[in-house]
Amino acid sequence: MTEIAHELPLPMQRPPATSTGILGWLRANLFNSVFNTVLSLIAVYFLAVTIPPLIRWAFIDAVWDAANGQACRGPGGQEVGACWAFIGEKLRFILFGRFPYTEQWRPLLVVVLFIALVLASCDRRMWGRRLLLLWPAGLVLIGILMWGGVFGLRYVGTEYWSGLPLTLILAIIGMVYAFPFAILLALGRRSQLPAVRMVSVAYIELVRGVPLITVLFMASVMLPLFLPAGVTIDKLLRAQVAFILFAAAYLSEVIRGGLQAIPKGQIEAADALGLGYWRRTRLIVLPQALTMVIPPLVNNFIGAFKNTSLVLIIGLFDLLNTANAALTDPNWQGFAAEAYIFTAAIYFCFCFFMSRYSQMLERTFDRGHRR
Repeated sequence: MTEIAHELPLPMQRPPATSTGILGWLRANLFNSVFNTVLSLIAVYFLAVTIPPLIRWAFIDAVWDAANGQACRGPGGQEVGACWAFIGEKLRFILFGRFPYTEQWRPLLVVVLFIALVLASCDRRMWGRRLLLLWPAGLVLIGILMWGGVFGLRYVGTEYWSGLPLTLILAIIGMVYAFPFAILLALGRRSQLPAVRMVSVAYIELVRGVPLITVLFMASVMLPLFLPAGVTIDKLLRAQVAFILFAAAYLSEVIRGGLQAIPKGQIEAADALGLGYWRRTRLIVLPQALTMVIPPLVNNFIGAFKNTSLVLIIGLFDLLNTANAALTDPNWQGFAAEAYIFTAAIYFCFCFFMSRYSQMLERTFDRGHRR
């Protein structure tokens, strides 16, 4: 009987209530020690003190419709709540800057095209020749929309390009051209040819040794001094090239780190199969190297996207600078918080998307390496 009793299945028992559900999660993550309990209580107090006033300022006491800045202020001239009417009044200027008002549907369409190109690039089913054809076609269409002068569109010079389209042009086009250049620099730095290696090292160390502002200043002010008389280069083109050259130097070191992490046996196996240098690099080395360095690559992309605000030094107005310019209107002065929150939200959306997509790629490509 005793043996039979041991063989009978034991009745299922539920886990303690304090180890499952919300209480279990709180106990395991926020109150699992004295130190964490104190930090959690301090954080709760901080949130309780800051969030209600912030909600009151941003939503409850906010002014959503006003003729001017004075209508957003209280009797004593003090701002009671957020003046979102300022954003509504200056929205088109913040987004598109000095682009002709009646033609601002064109930069709006450019923003949509950029987003569509990025989303198409994120779809792995599009990777290949279709994507290589889609990007040149998209960039040509973007150039037609921004410049005009054809198909009945009014010509608009680059001196009027500003706001969000300019930010996307500098950041996205800059990274599109900087990435393959960075791959060549990384391969050149690891090359067995002394001349190629020396040129690559000299370029990378020279560009990384100076801030981006210096590169932009040289491209805008110093470069025209070395050009022949009567020869000029568009200011936006000079800034774009400066961004490409600067970003390529930093990206190349990230890619070189991935190349160094490739086991030597992979290269020896490719040589044993009779693959040449370029086929070996394209089919075996680069895919593995780029997979290993996805986080720092995306970090550089995010940094390049935010560094576009530095073009103010050469007289170009990106998204942040058009928001600053909108604050100079005498009828709408004193609402910097609203302008910066709005622009920060746009920057955050783009950067958060890049961050989340990179995490998805890491999980996808890391399945074969997990244990």
